Amino acid sequence: MKAVIQRVKSASVSVDDKIIGEIAAGFLILLGVEQSDTQDDLNYLVKKTIGLRIFKDDNKNMNLSIQDVGGKALVVSQFTLCADTSRGRRPSFIKAANPEEADSMYQQFCEQLKVNNIPIERGRFGAMMDVSLVNDGPVTIILDSREKN
Repeated sequence: MKAVIQRVKSASVSVDDKIIGEIAAGFLILLGVEQSDTQDDLNYLVKKTIGLRIFKDDNKNMNLSIQDVGGKALVVSQFTLCADTSRGRRPSFIKAANPEEADSMYQQFCEQLKVNNIPIERGRFGAMMDVSLVNDGPVTIILDSREKN
């Protein structure tokens, strides 16, 4: 399971020119689910996301978590994070989880953030979406559950 986490001043996601999710300061999280991902991968990514200290403290050091600053999260499913680009020029998405499994894990990821008191907004799984953001920093972190060991 992979996540691209961007610290944002604001972010929104639209489907058919209609905003379906919008946040002020917090995280824009692009989430990719692979076939081999398990509940352990999901739990690891949630824990890392919640504990990620990339917000500035009073001394301007990145030392605070999303919970510390009362931030929100906009979570958008993105199967293209599972792309295999090792051969040729056209990415292969064979490692991406099937839509039913990926949607289930995406929803579980969102629910676990909520359980941990992080207000969330969501994209629409499987839809063509337009994502807008004002990246704060810019700060962009890539998390991969395969790196948990």
